[in-house]
Amino acid sequence: MRPLENIAMREAFADAAIELYEEGYNIVVLDADVSKSTRSIKFGSKYPERFVNVGIAEQNMMSIAAGMASCGMIPLVCSFSMLLSLRALDQTRQQVAYAKNNVKIMAHYGGYSAGPEGPTHHAIEDLGIIRSIPNITILVPCDAEETKAALRTTIETPGPVFLRMSRNPVPYVEGKPGKVEVGKGYRLREGKDLAIIAIGVMVSRALDAADELATDGIECQVIAMPSLKPIDEALIVEAARQTGAIVTAEEHNIYGGLGSAVAEVLVERAPVPMKRVGIQDRFSESAQFFELLDKYGLSVGDIVAACRETLARK
Repeated sequence: MRPLENIAMREAFADAAIELYEEGYNIVVLDADVSKSTRSIKFGSKYPERFVNVGIAEQNMMSIAAGMASCGMIPLVCSFSMLLSLRALDQTRQQVAYAKNNVKIMAHYGGYSAGPEGPTHHAIEDLGIIRSIPNITILVPCDAEETKAALRTTIETPGPVFLRMSRNPVPYVEGKPGKVEVGKGYRLREGKDLAIIAIGVMVSRALDAADELATDGIECQVIAMPSLKPIDEALIVEAARQTGAIVTAEEHNIYGGLGSAVAEVLVERAPVPMKRVGIQDRFSESAQFFELLDKYGLSVGDIVAACRETLARK
């Protein structure tokens, strides 16, 4: 596994929020009594007049944020991803998305990163839920460095944006373009045999899988897709036509997330053999983050096996 960064995504988020506010963006940060977990407390400690802890009231927090946005502020709404995508879903749909309010949803603890807190706190369906709602952009950075770039893009993109982050330090990904563009992915590795398209922490694992397959002479492209919605259809189609086989890798249920989005593009524009690496429509258990990834189908070995199976179908 590639070495972990020395800073977690949530720390990168907090530092970037402070930097962007100091640059002059009209940011206000809201949290639902988990500010130590999301690290929004760092922003609140430095700029208490721009910070609101609404308590354990995620629905109210989203409504307050919609009101602030209607007054010209840029609210960053912070909580666990499962709370923002489930408990506050009605307000997100009606008051944020339908109204096109400029609310930025800071979805922390994405995927399995709540770890020992268990299935009630794991966010395995968040992307599918939010992707089905009109007017919301979805960004999923792959490491702490890209989290900072993604937050800048979030702030500068008009309308609702859902930014999904992991709790833990994750492996650093080399070769990133340095900025996140809405509707754009990027290729980290060239290859002619198959393309692996990945998001979040699975980007580094896709690179590890490509390294392993290369020892057998299999050349895999690796594509990172930080913009899940809108997704980079042109890059997906290009990869399919260059390689003739696609594998997706995501820390999410196989239904509704990256795999579904890529399959939708391929079936309409460039049908090729494809396999989805993700959570196989099941709840997990309480355990450490990386243990959960490995146990529930998201290991490097799982990506390698999916690539071999897909190649056999070409």
